[in-house]
Amino acid sequence: MNSPTPDALLGPADVRELAGALGVRPTKQRGQNFVIDANTVRRIVRTAGVRDDDVVVEVGPGLGSLTLALLEAADRVVAVEIDDVLAGALPATIAARMPARADRFALVHSDAMHVDELPGPAPTALVANLPYNVAVPVLLHMLDTFPTIERTLVMVQAEVADRLAADPGSKVYGVPSVKANWYADVKRAGSIGRNVFWPAPNVDSGLVSLVRRAEPIKTTASKREVFAVVDAAFAQRRKTLRAALAGWAGSAAAAEVALVAAGVSPQARGESLTVEEFARIAENKAENKTENKESAQP
Repeated sequence: MNSPTPDALLGPADVRELAGALGVRPTKQRGQNFVIDANTVRRIVRTAGVRDDDVVVEVGPGLGSLTLALLEAADRVVAVEIDDVLAGALPATIAARMPARADRFALVHSDAMHVDELPGPAPTALVANLPYNVAVPVLLHMLDTFPTIERTLVMVQAEVADRLAADPGSKVYGVPSVKANWYADVKRAGSIGRNVFWPAPNVDSGLVSLVRRAEPIKTTASKREVFAVVDAAFAQRRKTLRAALAGWAGSAAAAEVALVAAGVSPQARGESLTVEEFARIAENKAENKTENKESAQP
């Protein structure tokens, strides 16, 4: 691998100079906060365990702070950027600051929520500083769309990081926790202070590590069916599952039948259930029960 020049990464002055030249002012609408600390992006790459054979997809590269650090370590980096100006400028930044690695970089100018294919080899890792306002849907979309992504490390708002990595029974355990766990083993992987960003956000940030499950959740229900149960269970958090799932099942009585068949107390609440338990409930919805009955037998 070609070694980058020592000053290849972006520092505070570089970020402001680039932004000024492009007429870019970070916008709250897109949750833009640019990382201005080279040590932080190198730490993210280390924590992500990026290897020299990895194909890394990055969402929201911005001015390229993390992109450059990823190019130091990975075989190839594909960046997905929605902003017209930032997308237009990034290839030139890569070529100027890391010319020996520029042929290992590709840009997709698109909304990450609409991306269903990427150029080049299939991605093996996702590493990104995700905009706070779209972090969870973008993360779930990427994990769902690109099953070759084995390892993910995202930097998100600390509160979102806590939700994603929460265990059943936690006060912040909810829809993001369960859905992320459908795909991966999820854990908190560190905290990031506010002073490494420009502009400094009003909230702290956290790193979340997601390692894709070696084996998918064993269930006869589809992902869509399982996620429908999850959404219904948390739509009314204070209600028991018998009540919360009444609309989903058709009635409270039908919800109770499905819950009992799944081995879950009708008086339980969604925040106490694992993703596997949600899957069992989905399997036992009345309209699915007949077709799933044989596969549910021990």
